[in-house]
Amino acid sequence: MNRRPTLELLDTDSGTPEEIEGSLRDLQSFNERLGGVSTTRDLIQAVAARSGKTHFSLLEIAAGTGFVPTEASRELSEDGIKLDITLSDRAPTHLPQNGNARKVAADALNIPFSDSAFDLVSCTLFLHHLAPEQVVKFAHESLRVSRIAVLVNDLVRNPLHLALAYAGVPIYRSRITRNDAPASVKQAYTIEEMSGFFRSAGAAKVEAQKHFLFRMGVIAWKFAPGGAAA
Repeated sequence: MNRRPTLELLDTDSGTPEEIEGSLRDLQSFNERLGGVSTTRDLIQAVAARSGKTHFSLLEIAAGTGFVPTEASRELSEDGIKLDITLSDRAPTHLPQNGNARKVAADALNIPFSDSAFDLVSCTLFLHHLAPEQVVKFAHESLRVSRIAVLVNDLVRNPLHLALAYAGVPIYRSRITRNDAPASVKQAYTIEEMSGFFRSAGAAKVEAQKHFLFRMGVIAWKFAPGGAAA
């Protein structure tokens, strides 16, 4: 199945406020029930096990409401792992208006933080929106800003996944989701493609695997595991 770049309506907020709200609720439901939170949680657990650290600063790119890192943090706290979360999104209106997380509106391809500013840089359901050369630019930027690793939680392009996205059309809350769910799968990357982008950007090691229901989880290490900066 070849990648097919396809317009996603939520990227440009192309809908009424009610449609946008419904689509955001769909996304939260996908992340809650279909592997979004669990993939990020598992990635951070893997980094904790390899690095020996239990307290991380984390920058979530294209964070939206921050649901995924916030829920992952809640689950990780039960294992003694603590996250200090900063949320970043291109639009201030996408970020939560309350809560304790730090928030910044910023361009994901020009991250406004210094080198090695955060232990981890993470993104969820974001990179499939970008063209290959933009993914490589993001990989460069996110590796620059991280101290330990970059975490990618995204969709896997697969014909069966596309069939499942279409099968869910009758139950989606929003017209936007009915367009965007299949569009996301059509322009998603394979695990091999995503791993290659981060290798070409200079990651010391890339570890990737498929998670529940066509999710990929990628750890792009800034340094070889065991040699990461403390």
